[in-house]
Amino acid sequence: MTRNRLLSLGLLAALLPGLAALVVAGCGSKPAVEAKKAALHTCPMHPEIVRDGPGECPICGMDLVPVEEAKPDTGPAAAPAGYAPVALDARKRQLLGLRTARVTRAPLSTTIRTVGRVAADERLVHHVHTRFEAYVEHVFADFTGKAVRKGEPLAAVYSPELYASQQEYLLALRAVRDLPPGAAGEAAAGAERLLDAARTRLRLWEMSAAQVSELAAKGEPLRQVVLTAPISGIVVARTAYHGMKVMPQDTLFDIVDLSRVWVLADVYESELPRLRPGQRAEVTLSYWPGRRWDARVGYVYPEVDEKTRTVKVRLELANPRSDLKPGMFADVVLLGAPRDVLQVPDDAVLDSGTRKVVFVAEGDGVLAPREVTTGEHAGGAWEVRSGLSEGEEVALGAAFLVDSESRLKAALAAYGATGSRSGAPEATPAPAGDEAPAAPPAGEADPHAGHRQ
Repeated sequence: MTRNRLLSLGLLAALLPGLAALVVAGCGSKPAVEAKKAALHTCPMHPEIVRDGPGECPICGMDLVPVEEAKPDTGPAAAPAGYAPVALDARKRQLLGLRTARVTRAPLSTTIRTVGRVAADERLVHHVHTRFEAYVEHVFADFTGKAVRKGEPLAAVYSPELYASQQEYLLALRAVRDLPPGAAGEAAAGAERLLDAARTRLRLWEMSAAQVSELAAKGEPLRQVVLTAPISGIVVARTAYHGMKVMPQDTLFDIVDLSRVWVLADVYESELPRLRPGQRAEVTLSYWPGRRWDARVGYVYPEVDEKTRTVKVRLELANPRSDLKPGMFADVVLLGAPRDVLQVPDDAVLDSGTRKVVFVAEGDGVLAPREVTTGEHAGGAWEVRSGLSEGEEVALGAAFLVDSESRLKAALAAYGATGSRSGAPEATPAPAGDEAPAAPPAGEADPHAGHRQ
C-alpha cells in the first residue's frame, strides 16, 4: 500500500509543471481571442446582407466581400440620421466620375411653365342690332369668319317706322326751306325746332350723318337702310338672313377685333405668391418652333377651380397679323424677377421625399453628408436657404452612389454598435415528427452509436 502511494505521488509531481503551463497558456490566449473580431462581410449586390465571415449571398449566390466598419461621426456637425461620412481615394473618385461644384451666390430667375388657350379680348367684341322693327332685304356679310372693316356694309333692312320718320324729316326740311324771307322769327324758330327733332330721331335710330345727308339731297325716303360694321374685325356669329323679321333685341352679327388677344393660362394655387399683374411672360406655339410672343399678366382671376386646383391667369398680347387664333393651345412661361440667392446645381441635391441631403467635400477625399433646406428651383439650380455656406464644395454627378455608400456605412456602424446581424442565418430547426430518430429501447445498445459524432 505504501509502495502504491509513493508511485502516485511521484507521478503527480511529474505532471504538475505541465498542467501549470497549460493553465497559464490558456489564460493568456483567451483575451487575445476575444480581442480579435471577425471581419464583417457583405454582398456587393445586396448590401443589406451582412455576415461575420466569408460566405455566399443567400439571394444571388455571389461571394461576400469584406467591408470596413464605419466609425461614429464625432465631429462638430453630426451627419443626418442614416448617413455617415465617406472617404474616397482619387482612383475611386475617377471610377465613379465624381465631380464637385462650389456653392455660389448668384441671381436666380424663377419661372412658371404652364399651358394656355388663346381667346378673344372680351372688351373688343361688338354686337350689331337694329333699334327698330325691320325686315332683312339683303346680307353683305354672308358667312361667319368674314373679315370686315369699320364702316363696311353688313346688311340692308326695311323698316316701316324708319320710313315714316324719314318722311317726317323731309316735311320738316321743306317747311324750313319754304319759309318766306321776311317770315316772323317765331315761325322760323318753330320750323327749325321741328327739323332738329326729326333729324335727332333718325340719328337715335342709328342713321349715319352721311345717310341723313343723302336723304336730304334726294328728297325722298330711303326704302333700305344699310347697317355698317362698327369696328374692323372678324364676323364670329351671324343670325341675319334674307327676308327675316328682326326686332331690337335680336343680335344680327358678332364682330371681334383680333388685333389684341388674351391667353388664358392655368396656374396651380401653390404658385400664386409668385404672380403679380404686369409680370412678363412668353408665349409659344407647338406648331411654330422658334416664334415667341411677349405678353404681360393682365389679370389673375379670383376663383380656384375645385377639380384642378388651378387659377386662371389672363395674359394680354398684341396680334397685329392675326397669327394667334381663338381656341389655339399655347405654351406659357411666366418670368419672375431675378433674386440674388445662395444656390447649388440640381444634381448635387439628393431628395428622399422627406428631406434633402448634399455631400460636402471636406478635404482628403472625405465627403460628409449635410441636410439642407431648399427654396426655388430654376435654370438647373436649387436655392439653398439653410445647411450650406458660400464657398463650400459639394459632390456632383455620382452623388447617388456616394449616398448608397454613406447609408451602408451608417448601417454597418449601427450594426457594430448594437451587435445585431442583419440577414444572419437562422438556426436550422431540429427534425420533428416522423423524421426524428427514435430512441433505442431501454436496456438495449444504440445500433447507430458508432455513426454519431
